[in-house]
Amino acid sequence: MVGASEDRMEKQDRLARVRREFDGTPLVLTSHEAVSWYLDGVRTHVSLSGPPVVAVRVEQGGDVLYIADNEVDRMIAEELLPEDAARIVRVPWWIPPAVAAAEHVGVSESESESESVSVSESVSESQAAPQLRAARARLLPAETARYRSLGRETAGALTDVLGRVGPEQTERAAAAVIAAELVARGIDPLVVLVSGSARVAYRHPLPTAGLLGDRAMVVVCGRRDGLIANATRWVGAPVDEEPILGVERAFLDASAPGARLDDVFAAGRAAYARFGFDADEWQRHHQGGPTGYAGRDPRATASTTDLLVENQAFAWNPTAPGVKVEDTMLRTATGWEVLTVDERWPSADYDGLRRPVTRTFGA
Repeated sequence: MVGASEDRMEKQDRLARVRREFDGTPLVLTSHEAVSWYLDGVRTHVSLSGPPVVAVRVEQGGDVLYIADNEVDRMIAEELLPEDAARIVRVPWWIPPAVAAAEHVGVSESESESESVSVSESVSESQAAPQLRAARARLLPAETARYRSLGRETAGALTDVLGRVGPEQTERAAAAVIAAELVARGIDPLVVLVSGSARVAYRHPLPTAGLLGDRAMVVVCGRRDGLIANATRWVGAPVDEEPILGVERAFLDASAPGARLDDVFAAGRAAYARFGFDADEWQRHHQGGPTGYAGRDPRATASTTDLLVENQAFAWNPTAPGVKVEDTMLRTATGWEVLTVDERWPSADYDGLRRPVTRTFGA
């Protein structure tokens, strides 16, 4: 991974600052978003729905990686930096790595005994959740490059697939091809939603045997190198999309470095009425928020007070009946960079930013 070692040094400094807030106590990373962020995008899973097979204990003397014994050799060969191998503790398969990291259970690479146990105090992710979100908010150069690549390929997969579908196809058939295109690009399809014209009222339309009909929505969340690209596309009959783009723009304009997330949320939800929607429309679906190593990190609400920073990724997704807009974007020093972009997809200029519009079938 180009630049990964340099990124790791910065991440170590960030977590050292977090640990200082807890009197230097060791910090245990156990979630996908924390572990994959810290270890430069490693695949932490076997089952997409299962817990990570690796946990990290961040201590004064250095990092210790607790990995399920039956996954260690593969991770050394395919996932980790060379220098990580010397800091691995092998964990028996019947002990969760998260438990082992918290309690010092396992066999280090230098030990010959079958098991060692040492219990000491540590700080859990739940105790340091706001600090950890802040630590990973500002994307570093290597992960930014990986995110750009992921965004382009996710958008490209949607363009390729949705140029081939027609109103006579089922939602499940479309979802199957979309998932296949993502997997072929090394992208894990964490979410694939499809709604045909009969189901556009549903905000999270799990695919069914229903037909796409004259208008359909596709939503994907694809993960590669730990990062998640989120995007929504529409195909079929066009509608007036300018009002929902106006709501999205309100979220974007408020998402400036130094702003507080609850204030951004308030600005976006107030825009619904201004652009002709029901003033309470925001209550019918979450509105998105910062993204990166989690689908939303965190999901914006009236009580999320995280401070926004430069080079932070966002996926706002305002929605109303029959309309929705969503892309993964990076807030840079000069403005917004859309990561999930494919120039082949039809778009329109809205307030200086190219935004996707409905693509007619067969176009």
